[in-house]
Amino acid sequence: MIIYKDIISGDELFSDSFDVKEVDGVVYEVDGAFITVKKGADVDIGANPSAEEQDEGVEDGEERVINVVHSHLLQSTSFDKKSYLTHLKGYMKTVKTKLQEAGKSEEEVKDFESKASAYAKKIVANFKDYEFFTGESMNIDGMVVLLNYREDGTTPYFTYWKHGLKEEKV
Repeated sequence: MIIYKDIISGDELFSDSFDVKEVDGVVYEVDGAFITVKKGADVDIGANPSAEEQDEGVEDGEERVINVVHSHLLQSTSFDKKSYLTHLKGYMKTVKTKLQEAGKSEEEVKDFESKASAYAKKIVANFKDYEFFTGESMNIDGMVVLLNYREDGTTPYFTYWKHGLKEEKV
């Protein structure tokens, strides 16, 4: 299995166990699905409850979550358009520096910049359609993951900046 981690925060953002597709040479789209998980823990310590004691346990319920968010402990956050653009500008500058430090050619860096800029325009044009997530550490300098829904309106998918990720085989 390959785990994809944020190059800035080191947070796990997704794995290849999900359907991953590269788009425009600059982002990965990862399809998610809604799953139902139990809320609370079901702990059995092996003791028999006393007939006199009332059950003081927390009521177990179920919660509908998106599998990618649940599996990789993504944290919901929010932005208005102006604050997102400010974040994105700083983030892209950091990614560019990381690419240069990794020995990428000037041509590769320029290719990243032009493709990222074009994709950022698509995001801004549809800004109201996105929800935002960070990795588990909630590092404000790290990648902000975008959540949107496919044309059917019910299938969630996440957008990750390809150049802001490192792959780790586990």
